[in-house]
Amino acid sequence: MRYYLSLSVVLAVLWLGLSGVYKPLLFILGAASIGLVVWLTERMEVLGAEHDPATLSWRLIVYWFWLAGQVIISNIAVARAVIDPRRIHPTLIEVPVRQHSRVGRVTYANSITLTPGTVTTWLESGGHRAQIHALLPEAVEGLRSEAMGRRVEWLEGER
Repeated sequence: MRYYLSLSVVLAVLWLGLSGVYKPLLFILGAASIGLVVWLTERMEVLGAEHDPATLSWRLIVYWFWLAGQVIISNIAVARAVIDPRRIHPTLIEVPVRQHSRVGRVTYANSITLTPGTVTTWLESGGHRAQIHALLPEAVEGLRSEAMGRRVEWLEGER
């Protein structure tokens, strides 16, 4: 029950924060959509200790800000490469995936894909390696330094 309550609270805060309009009809629609999402989550049996929205707490917000900064930096690098195509050197590499949970591994892979100029093309089913396509050499260096992987491990917290 705790998981469903924390999911409902996270969704309600997100709904209110993104809508910016506080009218009775939107409250009703918001409550209905939150109820539907919680019901679907229960039916799919995807919410539990590993997927509890409350366990990420403040770390998730810090990670989002860090990831937004990385997206901006990568955007600038890709824009510069578009202006000067000689910078583009497509590379396919494999990187280790050291996250503890499935959610952490998927978060890592999705974070790489969200960053312009890089795409996760394959994540090993056991979750210990990922294949990444990178457009720029500096993106390859960033992936090999494992900075993003360490951030996602920090996001997961101590296990």
